[in-house]
Amino acid sequence: MTTGKGYLFAELDVVDAAHFYNEYMPRVHPVLKKYGATFLAGSDAPVVKEGGRSVKRVVLLEFESSQRAEEFYHSEDYQGVIGYRFDSARSHLYIFEGLGVEPG
Repeated sequence: MTTGKGYLFAELDVVDAAHFYNEYMPRVHPVLKKYGATFLAGSDAPVVKEGGRSVKRVVLLEFESSQRAEEFYHSEDYQGVIGYRFDSARSHLYIFEGLGVEPG
């Protein structure tokens, strides 16, 4: 059974910290708020246990649904901001639906 929640998971390698934190972050926060995103987790030092990847920063956001996460990503609001991230970080971004456990 699905919970109806949607998640956005990002792996980031910030290559221009000043641009990322001074240009992208102040612009993305109001858009995230508008779409109801909740920050669940983030780390600047994730420990990769398998896969041989080098991941420098991870972020996990929760939305009311995966559809809402998609709406956020494809919105004019976010598309107007996304270039700041592209200019300052290399990233992998995933949107997926959460799984729940039925009570009982």
